[in-house]
Amino acid sequence: MVEKKGKEERITCPVGTFFADLEKTFGRKSQFYKHMTQSRIEFLKGVKSLLDDRIEYLEKKGSKKTGAKMTQVKVE
Repeated sequence: MVEKKGKEERITCPVGTFFADLEKTFGRKSQFYKHMTQSRIEFLKGVKSLLDDRIEYLEKKGSKKTGAKMTQVKVE
């Protein structure tokens, strides 16, 4: 049986904590918050473009293999 210590340890992302603190300081209606929101959107769009490129590459690679000739095998 595992004993629990008096206080649970919590691990948080320092970058996320930093931006949460900035949001508390400047508020959601500030220009800073608007820019940070837009930067998050741009970051996600960048990741999306990488994924789209990879999907396209894999689809092209897979379509080349589908053209392989099939050989009929007799089974007795």
